Amino acid sequence: MKNGRLIAVVGPSGVGKDSVLEGLAEADPSLHLVRRTITRAPELGGEDYDAVSVAEFNGMAASGKFALHWGAHDLLYGIPASIQTVLARGQDCLANFSRSALLAGDAAFAHFCVLSITARPETLASRLKVRGRESEAQIAKRLAQAAKPLPNELKVMTISNDGALEDTVANALSMLQPVRV
Repeated sequence: MKNGRLIAVVGPSGVGKDSVLEGLAEADPSLHLVRRTITRAPELGGEDYDAVSVAEFNGMAASGKFALHWGAHDLLYGIPASIQTVLARGQDCLANFSRSALLAGDAAFAHFCVLSITARPETLASRLKVRGRESEAQIAKRLAQAAKPLPNELKVMTISNDGALEDTVANALSMLQPVRV
């Protein structure tokens, strides 16, 4: 049996990664949605994640609980080591990723590809203000990072999420699984 792919979903803050991830998992139940561990307070919302303190996170990392972990935006993020079992069963997995962790992800997973979600700057700014998790300074910092390029050596599929979510999900599914039966 062929191992499944780890599909790293990336894009700037406010692009709608969580909504697209949920839409993909709902549209195709064969896709496994990875639940990350994050050093973010649980009440801040967004994706479904396991909230831990920095000390807990560091202990988990030291004991091999993560297949991959990284830091971004003053937080720590981890992909659970248990994901390797799901991939070994041949199931494709979707994971919200940081662009800074892509090369490490490519090295860590045998079948790795990137789904890059984009949106216009005004769309991003509006969404970040509405979600209310960041200060104005943090929003400005995140918007400044929005155009950061992806590593050239990776297999990247790019979609826009400026329109209707269902259109974005349909486009992403057709890219991820061009031959559907």
